[in-house]
Amino acid sequence: MLNLIGVIFAFVLTIYLIRKKFNFGISLLFGSLIVGIFSLSEVAPIEITKAIVEATIYSYNDKQINSVTIELAILLILIYVLAKCMQETNAIKKLINSLRTFFNKGGTLGIIPAIYGLMPVPGGALFSAPLIDKEGDKYKLNKDQKNFLNVWFRHIWFPIFPISLAMITICSNEFSNIDIYKLIIADFPAFITFIIIGIVFLKVFINKNEKPTLSMKKNYNGLLYLLPPTIPIIIYIMLYLFGIPNLKDFQIKIFIIGVIVSIIVLYYLIKISREKYVDIIKRSLSFNLALIIFGIMIFREMIKVSQANIILADMISSLPFPAIFIIILIPLILGLITGYNLGAILLSYFLVEPFFPFTNINIVGLTSIIFISSLVGYLISPIHLCNIVSSSHLKTDSTRMYKMYIPAIILLLAIHTSFIVIFYSL
Repeated sequence: MLNLIGVIFAFVLTIYLIRKKFNFGISLLFGSLIVGIFSLSEVAPIEITKAIVEATIYSYNDKQINSVTIELAILLILIYVLAKCMQETNAIKKLINSLRTFFNKGGTLGIIPAIYGLMPVPGGALFSAPLIDKEGDKYKLNKDQKNFLNVWFRHIWFPIFPISLAMITICSNEFSNIDIYKLIIADFPAFITFIIIGIVFLKVFINKNEKPTLSMKKNYNGLLYLLPPTIPIIIYIMLYLFGIPNLKDFQIKIFIIGVIVSIIVLYYLIKISREKYVDIIKRSLSFNLALIIFGIMIFREMIKVSQANIILADMISSLPFPAIFIIILIPLILGLITGYNLGAILLSYFLVEPFFPFTNINIVGLTSIIFISSLVGYLISPIHLCNIVSSSHLKTDSTRMYKMYIPAIILLLAIHTSFIVIFYSL
């Protein structure tokens, strides 16, 4: 029980430090330290050390170097470099002006993060954050409103994205063993609800603020600058269509190469001296992002080692709640405390499986409930990487979005669960 108390205390401390403008990465490392200390009554000290190594450089299960954390750190640094290069060369300004030709009345605030949401990479919200920041100023949106729209619209594709590892895993033989497109059909109402909720919030934010007077002159030239940030998506999709085997194993490496290509392509699209462009790149290198990655990966591994998530799930499952409520709640909470959609599914599926016979819902409907619930928990998690990097760029913190997140996810879950109960009952 002490390890569960430690996790709760670590979350509270981490959120407090972040709200006090403390460095995100260091705040997460402090939280990891708290979890480790409180877990010593249940876990040997060597396991704590192993957890740190596992999270950063070496996989004890695979007995080989694990470079994922380092690759993620490099990727986020490069994404930030590309974003700053586009910002300081006015490529962002020109791109947004052209997008307004097609999407007026604030539509760009939803379209921009949605486009980058097609890039299934952790922390990808950093791509769209500078654009949302700039465009949001036109409508006098505050930092929290920009942050919510950036993160929310980035994740609208998740319920129907067939190449996501979380969706592939939950449909595999080891889990539900269903056709992935049957899950997409079951998730489709959640996808539509996701979009509608985002649009409603967008309209409310804009109506509360003074609308800008925008020129209706058509301008297509800036669309050229959509190419650099979409190059990683294009490369990934092309490789996927060519049927490259084990593509998921190289996903982060592919995006690293893609972003490097993007930075080079941007240079040739803009009129700027090589010396000035190199100077922008040097000034854009931010190793705070690397620290955030190491902090979040160590925090997650510490929670896993502490086994507090399993204790919490067991406590919930013993409560006298309806079976369907437990099947919703456990994936949601595990998504919240791990900040990892796939991790929440891996941890929760077999914990809630014994409750399946008491729901009168078929396996496709139950799989959809688990998937959407874990997605919602992951979406609003304070250690969700997109929340962290978006908040960091916009100089706010993700906890300030909960007044928007909570009603949004309650409505999303209510509509989705009602659909499943009506159309997927046995």
